[in-house]
Amino acid sequence: MIGRLRGRVDGRGEGWVLVDVGGVGYMVEGSARLMDGCPPDGEAVSLAIETYVREDQFRLFGFLSEEERSWFRLLMGVQGVGAKVALAIQSVLSPADLVQAVAAEDKAMVARAPGVGPKVAQRIVQELKDKVPETAFGAVAGAGAGVGTPASQAHLDAMSALTNLGYQRAEAHRALQAAGAASAGEADASAETLIRKALKELAK
Repeated sequence: MIGRLRGRVDGRGEGWVLVDVGGVGYMVEGSARLMDGCPPDGEAVSLAIETYVREDQFRLFGFLSEEERSWFRLLMGVQGVGAKVALAIQSVLSPADLVQAVAAEDKAMVARAPGVGPKVAQRIVQELKDKVPETAFGAVAGAGAGVGTPASQAHLDAMSALTNLGYQRAEAHRALQAAGAASAGEADASAETLIRKALKELAK
């Protein structure tokens, strides 16, 4: 399996880029985000690769970061989502946007991608809400609230505590966002403070 390609851009077309690695050209498919982020022809490039193998197919999908590749895998694991739909979603939503959409169960945000209807969008946010790593929720919560640093230890500890109490990560994330906003003037808000305020939000 190919996991990464380092070479030079040797051409491109609609939805694909050709990467020359030691004289061998690899056709790599990708989202509009990949095409926009790829350097000009002749320049060096390094892409995370997801290899897709079937009896009659061998395809390479490229991503500018490991995080984007991870999201591609998650999206492909949702019933009814193939490579075309996954790439369409990643063309319009960054990894941070996807975390936000899943955390908020915002199917309308996912449905912004061409070819993604309300039912598929709903299935995506429902199936992925418990598969997104806690660190990703913590990063968005911290950044969105402006408290401490993204994925601060306080947010991660608070997220862990809330999930241990039986709350789903998506609802814990939303409560922590509200708790973080309420603690906007406390740059060093502790996990205990965030948990207490999040529990108040969850009790509403």
